Amino acid sequence: MSTADGEVDIHKKERMETSAEIWAPGGPVEDWTTDYDIRDQAYVEDPVPIWAEMRETCPIAHTERLGGSWNPTRFDDIRAMAKMVPELSSRQVLVMPGAPGMPEMSRYEQQIAAAPITADPPIHDWTRRMLLPAFAPKAVLSYEAYTEELCHELIDGFIEQGQCDGAVDYSQQIPPRVIAHMIGIDPGMADQFVIWVNGVLGEGLNDPELRLRTRDELLGFIGEEVAKRQSDPQEDLLTELLFMEIDHPEANITPEVVVGITNLLIVAGIDTTWSSIGSALWHLGTNPSDLERLCNEPELLPIAVEEFLRYYAPVTMARVADVDVEIGDVCIHAGDKVLMNFPAANHDPEHFEDPDEFIIDRARNRHVAFGSGVHRCAGSNLARLEMTTALGVWIERIPDFHVSDREPMRWAGGQVRGPRVMPMSFPAGTRR
Repeated sequence: MSTADGEVDIHKKERMETSAEIWAPGGPVEDWTTDYDIRDQAYVEDPVPIWAEMRETCPIAHTERLGGSWNPTRFDDIRAMAKMVPELSSRQVLVMPGAPGMPEMSRYEQQIAAAPITADPPIHDWTRRMLLPAFAPKAVLSYEAYTEELCHELIDGFIEQGQCDGAVDYSQQIPPRVIAHMIGIDPGMADQFVIWVNGVLGEGLNDPELRLRTRDELLGFIGEEVAKRQSDPQEDLLTELLFMEIDHPEANITPEVVVGITNLLIVAGIDTTWSSIGSALWHLGTNPSDLERLCNEPELLPIAVEEFLRYYAPVTMARVADVDVEIGDVCIHAGDKVLMNFPAANHDPEHFEDPDEFIIDRARNRHVAFGSGVHRCAGSNLARLEMTTALGVWIERIPDFHVSDREPMRWAGGQVRGPRVMPMSFPAGTRR
């Protein structure tokens, strides 16, 4: 096991995190417990057996790649780490090093960059409270009709062809339009949102220049939209956030804070949910018995959604240690990065019976796909609504489909995992 006993040098305090050497892919992984690489194709395509190996032999694995990080795989360890606030700071939610040339940010700027997910208390507390009203169960229900109609319109666009790309043409089109609708931006921006999200969390994770350029474009766009609301308020969430009053002694709502929160909504709120929808469709398109079950028992859909979330949880957040932290016999030193591997926790046999088996009607399913602790996803109600609606409309309109082999499947990996190319085939239907 990688510990602080001297067997593995983990204290490289002179890390040049923007150097070309750190960004270099390196050679193939030979030992996942001491040299894992979240960019490795095996990890991207099927990380479950890798997590099992880690959990069995070294449940808190370590790597020196990408400047070094820790990768816990046990449910209990990850839950414990989620409670270590602010010892494990959220100001760096990516393990990927910063892009060369990226201006150095102050601690405050880091925290409001995508608050509340990048913030520690007390900034986290009041920025999260800004979002909660918009994502409360009753508020989220107001977007159900819009989402349902959107799903029908998307299917109308390809159902007569008898084929589509389930990722490009469907799953990744839904969250951008719903978020745009919420914050008061033209839903026609959806394709641009997809480009930006890919540049930040997709290809941009392996291309630092692309990530920096995309970040500047996205923040510039959001800044312009916020400035418009300052001079001409609208009936939308962006305006509501900008002029909100929070009863909190530390609250300091500025345009910069609203830009950061909107950045979170566009990037994290889009990529995570389209990955979940896409993974669920991939599962149904490759497991005909589960598809048949849902077609015959549509009342199972809400339960199935929880199993999709557990089994294919897309998000692995990161933390950076502000102080030395001990977990079991592992010492995580100040400055070390930690992957909050919630997807691996969802496959821990100590908490889930037959964890690596997809059980569509799993009765006990207390997964942590939305995280744990104070940083548990504030948008979970919306994500569930989008998933349930997207899958329900698809199964209603296209009950017989499969993932085809006309072109290779492609998965995104790193810290958000989901299908990015997913060819689907089905009997040609008609528009409504």
